[in-house]
Amino acid sequence: MASSPAHARTSARHLLRGRRLWVASTVVIGLLSFLLSLLYLGANSNPAGAMHDLPIAVVNADRGAVHGGRQLNLGAQITEQVAAAPQLRGKVTWKRADRAEAKRLMGENKAFGALVVPEDFSASVLGLAAKGDTSPSRPTLEILTNPAAGSFGSNMAEQVDRAAAHNASVTLGKKLGQQLAQQAARAHAAGKHVAAPSAPERLLLADPVEVVVAQGHHLGSHSGYGLTAFFYTLVLVLGGMLGANVIHMQVDTALGYAAKDLGPFRTAEPVRHLSRTRHFLVGCALMAGVSLVTSALAMAAAVGIIGIDASHLVLLWIFGAGATMAMGCTALALLAVLGTPGPLVSMLVLIGLAIPSAGATIPLQALPSFYRFLAEFEPFRQVLDGVRSILYFGARLDAGLARAWTMTGVGLALSLLLGLGLTRLYDRRGLHRTAQLAPAALPTAA
Repeated sequence: MASSPAHARTSARHLLRGRRLWVASTVVIGLLSFLLSLLYLGANSNPAGAMHDLPIAVVNADRGAVHGGRQLNLGAQITEQVAAAPQLRGKVTWKRADRAEAKRLMGENKAFGALVVPEDFSASVLGLAAKGDTSPSRPTLEILTNPAAGSFGSNMAEQVDRAAAHNASVTLGKKLGQQLAQQAARAHAAGKHVAAPSAPERLLLADPVEVVVAQGHHLGSHSGYGLTAFFYTLVLVLGGMLGANVIHMQVDTALGYAAKDLGPFRTAEPVRHLSRTRHFLVGCALMAGVSLVTSALAMAAAVGIIGIDASHLVLLWIFGAGATMAMGCTALALLAVLGTPGPLVSMLVLIGLAIPSAGATIPLQALPSFYRFLAEFEPFRQVLDGVRSILYFGARLDAGLARAWTMTGVGLALSLLLGLGLTRLYDRRGLHRTAQLAPAALPTAA
């Protein structure tokens, strides 16, 4: 009868008393917690302070009005005042446009909102100054929001627009007050009695402009205020990263490199040699095929069952499959090159560094410079731009989809080069995964 292989035995107490196990576990997990806390909270702690070049359109549609024999355009004065505000210099990029151009910018994901001076603004202000009744109509400024570009970024733009509109209103109110005081003084000098402004009139003059908020780019009610793109991207990225771990484990199990545990049952295949290069290629081939299925299932759950707002479904499926494959091959390359640390490194690359720098919740323009640098190449941002374009911007190439396809392709190519290059190097040097270590000598009886 064949004898079972001898195994060294130990106790739980002996294992827990070993310093190496404690030190390795503490260092790895502690460092991971430290890095994730640093990365996530460092990106989100002070968006207003980090804000840099937030793009907002400013529109002067005011047709002007004749006052005192000369043409007056208060809209031009207000837009100049807004654009020259020193407290926003470097924080906001004002894009001067007409209304149609502002709509186009928001529809291409190039502006988080717009501040619009309407056509009758000057006429409304002059009418306000001329009226003496207690309930005059107020001139208006319109704020257009763009939650499709990101609800947080749209809210930041709205806050900036509201502050700019309020400052313009206060300045305008002071001018109106001075004008009415001059009119009263002239009337008094002419011997005419002019009633003092009533309490409602004084309140109106202190802040004469009414702010009206409207959605500048349509976003459906099942779009999560612009967050469905983020969560759908997260599904694709996790599908690629976790899928790579599953595929790597399945290939190892099929080759006999690892045993398969199912509850209390453990099975192991006979060990069969396969070069590292071919192991990586097998994993990538599986990832390519599986990605087509996972993308379809993710879309079926999101669109078919939950009912998120989505169009261009075939394109969404193809892009999702490509993104999942690129993420999966990146993770497979790191597993092939690094071995055991591969899953942790892929998590840091694809999740830890990527999500804070993606502009998914906090816009890129409100992130510290380090994260804006990461956003140029981190994969999550590239996939998010593509998903956002497909879901919210009619799959326009100039709304981020072209860059998404390009960067996803570049990322996939670099992952394949990294994986193939280093696995071939390992194979040439004879660093095979099936190399057997010499068994430790068993103690013999005295």
